[in-house]
Amino acid sequence: MSNSQKPVYGGQAVVEGVMFGGKHHYVTAIRRKDRSVDYLHLPRKANPYFSTLKKIPFLRGIIAIIEASANGSKHLNFSTERFDVDPKEDHTLKEKEVSKLTMYLGVATIGVISFLFGKFAFTLIPVFLAVLTKPIFPSDFAQVLVEGFFKLILLLCYIYFVSLTPLIKRVFQYHGAEHKVINTFEDGAELTVENVQAHSRLHYRCGSSFILFTVVVGVFVYLLVPTSPLWLRIVDRLLLIPVVLGIAFEVLQVTNKLRDIPVLKYLGLPGLWLQLLTTKEPTNDQVEVAILSFKELLKMEKETEDQIEAEEIV
Repeated sequence: MSNSQKPVYGGQAVVEGVMFGGKHHYVTAIRRKDRSVDYLHLPRKANPYFSTLKKIPFLRGIIAIIEASANGSKHLNFSTERFDVDPKEDHTLKEKEVSKLTMYLGVATIGVISFLFGKFAFTLIPVFLAVLTKPIFPSDFAQVLVEGFFKLILLLCYIYFVSLTPLIKRVFQYHGAEHKVINTFEDGAELTVENVQAHSRLHYRCGSSFILFTVVVGVFVYLLVPTSPLWLRIVDRLLLIPVVLGIAFEVLQVTNKLRDIPVLKYLGLPGLWLQLLTTKEPTNDQVEVAILSFKELLKMEKETEDQIEAEEIV
């Protein structure tokens, strides 16, 4: 089966584990304190309204981000609750649990606030820094380029310094394990630790590439609006956030489709270079967890497909 015929699977690194998503299910596997592996299974619920919007170019990127943030927060919450707790003490988790609705609303709210704060910060701080250089770079064109430069430096510095913390470094290792598993699957190789470790920790569809594309796309989009006065520049940047995200998502899709075409495949290289920061080489133990997560997803996807096929026959 060629890559174009294979189902497309996505993933996300969590604390001490990896989440993978398919057409019908999401599965997270994490390494517990006693070295055992624990799983979270969640169905992929179809939203008719979102499904319609996801067919519209430029809008589908925004919907994909919303869905990924909402779903990812549940799996991240699962991993952070359990990774350092001995399974024998799981009863303490149940005693602390609140209703699922309250938990999900709380996680979703924190996720939205964090996303908005981060996006506003990475959008507006470069604006104020660029304004300080206006005596040297007064033109709109120069200001947009300087703003993009500061945004890129801010992004790289942020990723680099957070990657120095032990917890984030391990998350980045699981991120690398996730990519290696997907690359191995798409290459048609057997999912063994040895085979997975032989594959690249970089992948064209990674969200890290998407983040970098938002910086590049932003430069071109901001050239279409004035940089003065400052209040208008700020308003424009905030209002154009969905536009930049939507276009960047389409660019990511295009670079992924062109990755096997000579010359054009180099369009995706900047995103891969950023992944050198957001992924780390995983240990065999971490790769094992990623493989178990992916195999569990494949098993559940097959069971669901078989059930659907059986129902259609009946």
